[in-house]
Amino acid sequence: METDCQTPHQIPGQSPDRPPGPPPALPGGTRLLHIGPHKTGTTALQGALFAAKHALPPHGVVFPAQGRHPMEAALAAVARPAMMGDAVPSGRQWTRLLAQVRAAKAQTSVLSSEFFADAADDDTVRRIVEQLGGERVHVLVTLRPLARILPSQWQQYVQNGLRMGYEDWLEHMLRKPPYDKPNPSFWKRHRHDELVARWARAVGPERVSVVVVDDRDRDGLLRTVEALLGLPEHLLRPVPDTANRSLTLAETEMLRKLNVEFRGNGLPEELYSRLVRHGAVMQMKNACSPTAEDARIVTPDWAVRRAGEIAAEMTGKIADAGVRIIGDPAILSAVPDRAPAAEPGEPVPATARIAPEVAAQALYGALAAAACAPVRHSNSAKTRTLHQTTSKELVKVIGRRALKRMRRY
Repeated sequence: METDCQTPHQIPGQSPDRPPGPPPALPGGTRLLHIGPHKTGTTALQGALFAAKHALPPHGVVFPAQGRHPMEAALAAVARPAMMGDAVPSGRQWTRLLAQVRAAKAQTSVLSSEFFADAADDDTVRRIVEQLGGERVHVLVTLRPLARILPSQWQQYVQNGLRMGYEDWLEHMLRKPPYDKPNPSFWKRHRHDELVARWARAVGPERVSVVVVDDRDRDGLLRTVEALLGLPEHLLRPVPDTANRSLTLAETEMLRKLNVEFRGNGLPEELYSRLVRHGAVMQMKNACSPTAEDARIVTPDWAVRRAGEIAAEMTGKIADAGVRIIGDPAILSAVPDRAPAAEPGEPVPATARIAPEVAAQALYGALAAAACAPVRHSNSAKTRTLHQTTSKELVKVIGRRALKRMRRY
């Protein structure tokens, strides 16, 4: 789905007739905190910053995280549970990251995690800001049209165990007050006006920059961040990341139905994390690329219109908040046109069907993950034959044994 909006870098007070230009650089020693939210170019920015980690210090900038995305540290900072089945984040990870930020001293530090957007209240936000340096903190928010975020966020929730179909999920998020089931985190992240206001109250609106991400300009976000950090142009470069691609409709539906079976059989969540999310799904993403024959996730017209109405309301409030807006805010509330399902002359997928290659790669990913924790037979398992054991009981036994074995590693 595309829009017909133009997206110059737009600074408050700038004449619309003036040629767009890069935003002015932040003062040296700033601690730039990119809070996302989810599905707004966060992974692309994190990958580019991490790839340029050793090229940044000569320009007075430090990327203190040890990896591309300090997810565990951010989860600990906002006191949010981990992904389904993952280990509980430790406060030591956040403490370690804070120490790395302080070690930067007078250099500019940049941190990026979409999970900072999950901070539950003003007290949590203020604590994070104070720990990072108080008046030295500048908050960066990246935004995309809500209508584009909806399908991406739904399939991401499915990757974390959601069992609800897309249209049913949209009904709950857009039509069923108080709009907090099945995923209360959605509007905490994506009520963008409230997100901006929450962080502006902690740092002041003059230290919040909102970047409107234009999907047609793939490198626009990187150029904007370079300007904010005072970096040479093109120092930050896109880093391919197949593991972060969105799932197709068929892939998501296959996973959703697996979630139904997984929950119905009462298997341990740690098993889901290891074998499904980090096994089957990761292998499927890395080994298979979507084609024109793969059905995409299509948002129904009523939901697109409703998302546009909500986005228009949010954009108006953000514009009144006194924060710096970089880009064209009109993009955020534009109702996107329907994109063709395929190029002229190409087949149009009628139904969501999983390709044999995709299914094979998903199965291989789960088996490869299980191979890291082989299951051994126990005496209790020999008391009954396979034919005497129901499939539900068998799945439970295998799950428990695999989990027990994994914990030994």
